[in-house]
Amino acid sequence: MSAVVLENGGSVRKLSDFGQETSYIEDNSNQNGAISLIFSLKEEVGALAKVLRLFEENDINLTHIESRPSRLKKDEYEFFTYLDKRSMPALANIIRILRHEIGATVHELSRDKKKDTVPWFPRTIQELDKFANQILSYGAELDADHPGFKDPVYRARRKEFADIAYSYRHGQPIPRVEYTEEEKKTWGIVFRTLKSLYKTHACYEHNHIFPLLEKYCGFREDNIPQLEEVSQFLQSGVDSAKSK
Repeated sequence: MSAVVLENGGSVRKLSDFGQETSYIEDNSNQNGAISLIFSLKEEVGALAKVLRLFEENDINLTHIESRPSRLKKDEYEFFTYLDKRSMPALANIIRILRHEIGATVHELSRDKKKDTVPWFPRTIQELDKFANQILSYGAELDADHPGFKDPVYRARRKEFADIAYSYRHGQPIPRVEYTEEEKKTWGIVFRTLKSLYKTHACYEHNHIFPLLEKYCGFREDNIPQLEEVSQFLQSGVDSAKSK
């Protein structure tokens, strides 16, 4: 199914593909303030039954549900639901359990949305922390066709980096990473190869800025730069001052 079609009070509304439009907020004026919720589950026996049991135990009244195979992950199903607005007090706890105990991906579309109102959106960079973790690809899960799927060392390292990103908040120093000798060796090969091509293949802007990255940020064949050093350089305005 390429789209969801809902009938509200006799009128038919066609919604965007909910697998990708995660910022969409449905105006449920004819649904008596229903809460719209999308969640996806791994395709396995009893997965949906577990969620429905969770709703029942927390007095969540499910008024509408549709499903389809996920377009983002081939081993998951997506469920589009309407919850009665009286379920609001338990909603935060339900979302927490779905995400952290059941392992579902959750997209909350509306909470008693008022007609003609503007949905909340971040106005400052600090406010990105409020929902960034909801959209991070957490790194622990890999598709079976991923080159590193069967590599336990790669998976552990990937999760380590994902944990750092997941825990980071704006204003904190970006944590330093201690790279292994193997990682440095791989970096060195890539660094040498790309640098030899910059003169003939890179744009003017890149060739202008790269020597500054080498000078101020530790870009070297034998050293993988730390993101905090790069961040401080970008905020320092060194290149702007140099250009004046």
